[in-house]
Order: sequence, then C-alpha cells, then structure tokens
Amino acid sequence: MTKASKILGLIGRAVDYSYSPLIHNTACRILGIPYYYTVFNVACPDLIPAALAGAKALGIGGFNVTIPYKKTVVPFLDELSEDAATIRAVNTIVNENGHLIGHNTDIAGFAAPLQPFGDTITDKKICIFGSGGAALAAIEAFRLFFPPAEILLFVRDPEKTRCMLMETGYNNIVPLTLIRADDTERLRECRVIVNATPIGTLGGDNGGGNSIIPPDRELIHKSHIVYDMVYNPLETPLLKAARHAGAVTISGIEMLIGQAARSFTLWTGMLMPVDAVKSALMQELGEKC
Repeated sequence: MTKASKILGLIGRAVDYSYSPLIHNTACRILGIPYYYTVFNVACPDLIPAALAGAKALGIGGFNVTIPYKKTVVPFLDELSEDAATIRAVNTIVNENGHLIGHNTDIAGFAAPLQPFGDTITDKKICIFGSGGAALAAIEAFRLFFPPAEILLFVRDPEKTRCMLMETGYNNIVPLTLIRADDTERLRECRVIVNATPIGTLGGDNGGGNSIIPPDRELIHKSHIVYDMVYNPLETPLLKAARHAGAVTISGIEMLIGQAARSFTLWTGMLMPVDAVKSALMQELGEKC
C-alpha cells in the first residue's frame, strides 16, 4: 500500500462543476506530493459548524470556500489572517493541528490580471455587481492596488448591503455608492465592470445563458475593462458582449488560478506549477493555452 494522502477540498453548495479539483490535483501530481483535493457540497448554512468540526476531527488539511459560505464560515474559525479579517470573508482555510485559520487569497488573485492596466484604473470609477465575499475581495483589491475615484456597487438589496458594509467598515474607507442591480445606466461612466455574482455560471442556479447586463442595452463600450469572476464557461455571455463591443475582457480563469496558487502554497509550502496547471485546465475546457 502507498502512503495515505492528506485531503484538501472545496466547501460550497452545488459546486460539482468546479475545476478546483483539476487544478490542485494536477499540481500535486506534477510535484509528486501526497495530497488529494475533492468537493464537499454543504447543503445549507446550518451545517457549516458541523462540517468544520468534522474537518478538525478527521484531520483534513484545508479547504477552499466558495458561494455561498465565504462569510458564513468566519465565526467558526479559530483565527483569521489580516486579509480575511479586513473583509470578514474567507476563501481558504488551513488546518494546523486542529486550529483552523481563515485566509483570503481572492484579493491578490483578483488583482493579478488587472496589474497591466493599473495606471488607467487608479482614480477612475469602477463598478462591481454583487455583495458577497467575492465582491468584498474585489473592493479590497481595488483599495489596495488601484485606489478608485468611486466604486459603484450594483446589488439586489441596497439596504441589506448597507448594513453589511457598516459591519465591515467599507462605508468609511472607500468611496462606495450603492445602486440597484437593474439600474445599469451608470456603468457607462466606469473604467472597469466586475461581475462578482454567480450569474452566467454553467450548471449553476442562475444558468449559463444569463448576464448581469442586458445584452440589448448596448451599455458596454470599447473603453471598458470587463472582468467576469465566473469561469465556467470560459467565455460567459457578459464576456461575449464585451468582446463584441471592443472592450478588454478578463476571464474568471485568471482569478481562479491566481487565488488557487496562493491557497496551494498555504497548504503545502510549495509553489504551484502555474503554467502546467493552466495548460491542463485549458485542455480540459477545449481551448488552446
């Protein structure tokens, strides 16, 4: 018998479509290290405490956390890193001998593909669709790396979001304006458009044919940078519309690999072989790297 693998996994709800197992298992295979990554679908928020207690009892090495639990897990962790504590959202958990530490690698992972455009983003208006952990990571990334003139946050429930922002303090440290998600005219004035919602995900609750921006409105123009955190499909309806309008497009694949590489290092102490992993992922998606 070979030595048993240390288990890693993804905590989410109905996330069997995720490519995270492919990413991390490819990296582990290339490096020859005894880790195995799988998916843990948790049906409802009430089960999160039991899931994390079970992780401690079973000695599971760590997790990624995705929709809709990035904020749910926070009260049940033993420690938060500075990045996770800032936005009160976690996408990576490290189990250190039964001590669960929450991190947020989404922040740096989100910022990475925007770096080439930094000079054209700083001091400009940007807009973000969403109010969950992914949106908070995007807000923090802009604050740290490309301080904007204003962030327009498009949300379904502005009052609920306002209360959440007061809890995190973001209503005081960045210029934020809350706008109803269906009032999209103001995105014309923004330099960057970010989809931090699951809308457009293939196999997700919102369907792969949907877009946060009605395609018949012609709101996207060539001066936009359109960044969709959705990575399955590779070209979402939003990115198709943006490409057609001549805008710069950034696929969620870039953030997926960026945050995954940082999570991988937290768990293993090793650098992810990013180029090889991206090649395997693009091959799986039927695209040329």
